[in-house]
Amino acid sequence: MHGESIVMTTSVTLTIRFDAPFWVGVLEVEEAGAVRATRHVFGGEPTDAELHQFLLRHGTALLARAEANPPVPAETRRPARQNPKRAVRLAAREAARVAQGQRGTASQEALRLELEQRKSSGAAEARRRRQDAAERRYALAKAKRRRRKRGH
Repeated sequence: MHGESIVMTTSVTLTIRFDAPFWVGVLEVEEAGAVRATRHVFGGEPTDAELHQFLLRHGTALLARAEANPPVPAETRRPARQNPKRAVRLAAREAARVAQGQRGTASQEALRLELEQRKSSGAAEARRRRQDAAERRYALAKAKRRRRKRGH
């Protein structure tokens, strides 16, 4: 054990793609066999200079958003060039996986989990706002009844 060190590698990738009608950036953080991802909608196609400014201003916040998301086990990367028969087998395996209800890549799964998390927190926030508004309306009606009872 003497002299051994543990090496942890972290890979961060920002992919910009056109997801009609907007340009979307997907930030993937791969660490210790798990992927965390988040996305940012740019709107129009960002230039290199705009991307640079965006990363300088919002890069740490984007990384924090990705780190706050639940990790998804990373799948092994496939080589860029492979045998066509192997590609057919892998495509069939992927189609069977999708048919069983499993989603696409690890980063897509991480994005799906982030979306579900935002939806549930948004629903809880909307429920709280509705309850607050109902309590406010009730308090106003109660005060109005008291004023009427007093005869003012």
